[in-house]
Amino acid sequence: MSLRASIIGASGYTGGELLRLLLFHPNVEIAQATSESHAGEYVYQQHPNLRKRTQLQFVSQAALQPCDVLFLALPHGESQKNLDRYLGLAPRLIDLSADFRLRDPALYQRWYGEAHRSPDRLAQFVYGLPEVQRAAMRQARLISGVGCNATASILALLPLVKAGLLRGDQPIIVDVKTGSSEGGASANPGSHHPEKSHSVRAYAPTGHRHTAEVIQELGLSNVHLSMTAVDVVRGVLAAAHAFVQPGTTDKELWRAYRAAYNTEPFVRIVKDRAGIHRVPDPKILAGSNFADVGFDLDPESGRVVSLAAIDNLMKGAAGSAVQAMNLMCGLEETAGLEFPGLHPL
Repeated sequence: MSLRASIIGASGYTGGELLRLLLFHPNVEIAQATSESHAGEYVYQQHPNLRKRTQLQFVSQAALQPCDVLFLALPHGESQKNLDRYLGLAPRLIDLSADFRLRDPALYQRWYGEAHRSPDRLAQFVYGLPEVQRAAMRQARLISGVGCNATASILALLPLVKAGLLRGDQPIIVDVKTGSSEGGASANPGSHHPEKSHSVRAYAPTGHRHTAEVIQELGLSNVHLSMTAVDVVRGVLAAAHAFVQPGTTDKELWRAYRAAYNTEPFVRIVKDRAGIHRVPDPKILAGSNFADVGFDLDPESGRVVSLAAIDNLMKGAAGSAVQAMNLMCGLEETAGLEFPGLHPL
């Protein structure tokens, strides 16, 4: 099978990662890639790692032709404005923005501060994280992207939720460290190098929007994300602090994590007794679609710290989108996503 895929908004970081992945995908031909501000330029002028790998040029959205799969890599709020037009271009659509991640219009308004422009479409999208929605994604025609911070938080907590080990009377605090690429390719005062360099900045101690995705997908009501930006480009590390049922042992936790992830193609349990790589570290995941998950238990208090590391542009964005396409189109789930990351980096 060969699919023709197009990308709307391909000049940004996630668009560039989609281009990189799809150029080497065995079942995909990139039909078109749009950028309103760079139309007519070669894509490698914005994504220099693709030099001599493609002669594709950016086009404007007005020049788009029908294709088999359409990826939307637009800023948040843009996809919902023109969704009907986009649906007329392809039978399958994957939106990487936050526009269709939440199924409830009231929750969207609460977390994003404005009414949704296509509220009737929200329930038609399947949340694009295979580890929680794989069966639905195989039948879907519309799939939402995932929040990178939500992805790491969900993967950290999922084994505890599935095994029923969490105490319902205790809050869950997820401390998330993020890289600067999460802010996108457009500069802002916080990403200006003299301000960003060497900083550890808590930019959303409470109330981060990705909390809503964690609540929705895991069915939790007492979970709270706290966001801190650190001086790296790629990567998310989520440390979920939760309390488990009295008497829970390390052996039971191992059983829960293995049950959740032993058959997952892109989730690795990292919990070694020695070595500098005995816990998840986003550094070694740069460019890969893997998520590394680990845990530690304080048996006296029953507190578990569950760790999940990802590359925010990959498993937290473009990689999950390609994985979603593979599932939706009946392809091998791992196709085009085998790169393991680099070490050292």
